[in-house]
Amino acid sequence: MELSSLSPLPLCYPKPSSSSTVSFLPFSDRTRAYFGYSVRKRATLRNSCNSAQKNFLHISRAHDHEPRCYFSPNEGLNRYCISKLYNLNKLSRYVVAKSELAGAGTPDASYSLSEVKLSSKVRGVCFYAVTAMAAISLIGFMIVAHPFVLLFDRYRRKAQHFVAKLWAAATVAPFFKIEYEGLENLPSHDAPAVYVSNHQSFLDIYTLLTLGRSFKFISKTAIFLFPIIGWAMSMMGTIPLKRMDSRSQLECLKRCMDLIGNGASVFFFPEGTRSKDGKLGDFKKGAFSVAAKTRVPIVPITLIGTGGIMPAGMEGVVNSGSVKVIIHKPIKETDPEILRQIARNTILDTLKLRC
Repeated sequence: MELSSLSPLPLCYPKPSSSSTVSFLPFSDRTRAYFGYSVRKRATLRNSCNSAQKNFLHISRAHDHEPRCYFSPNEGLNRYCISKLYNLNKLSRYVVAKSELAGAGTPDASYSLSEVKLSSKVRGVCFYAVTAMAAISLIGFMIVAHPFVLLFDRYRRKAQHFVAKLWAAATVAPFFKIEYEGLENLPSHDAPAVYVSNHQSFLDIYTLLTLGRSFKFISKTAIFLFPIIGWAMSMMGTIPLKRMDSRSQLECLKRCMDLIGNGASVFFFPEGTRSKDGKLGDFKKGAFSVAAKTRVPIVPITLIGTGGIMPAGMEGVVNSGSVKVIIHKPIKETDPEILRQIARNTILDTLKLRC
């Protein structure tokens, strides 16, 4: 819905009267009481304030230099009505307008956050119960294997990623099905690469872990403080990052290049954060600079469906649905800007075509 196409409504103010005054109005200017309201609340005011309008509002025909909407203080306007109109003027934060993405995503990719079904909430509780039980059951294998991993496979850590794959698969299996397309485009387990993907949901991590590749994610340092999950991330070699800290960002990129130089792969969400409305955001250049400097391919991956199952900002619910993972052909290029444009256009075109 194009909100800007609606014409603004005229302001409402008292009809001038020499015989009466409004001494109780809480405005500095006693001769004018403005009740301008947002265009987006036009329908709400029309439907919910009919009774108030019948009592004290008068709608007149438009005349030059005359108000279209005014009230007469002689007809019983009281403080309650003023307060009600003022509160209705505030735009609800739960109003969700369908996104016109204009080349930045897909028209059907916006998520409505206004209503949540009880079944989705119950599925959300079950989801976290299942993932907690799976993590508790499997963390012991990681702990036992970790000394051997550090000795014989310090950089790739295939054993730890295999346990993580089991954990992710056991968690998502009862709730949604994952379809894969283009698995033949995945590099071999021993070939380093930089993987990039769109980011829609908390479920993206679970979905990507089921691919069974030993790529290292980049995560906020605060996540490492969580018991079990934080331990598992450390043992998998997840790369910590402090947001808004330039020194931490530089160390993160150096760590990525060091891992690639030793045969491991890294994974980036180049948007930097999850999309809240389905739009594909701008790609940051970090991943593509790493790929260009280390001369390894970029592997774009398109995720479809995770945002509808667990929208960003609604991590407590799990809706029904399915997920599709599309692996695109690796891209090799020495110019990071060209790499960024090709990868983003590849994912964007796929979203437009498949959604």
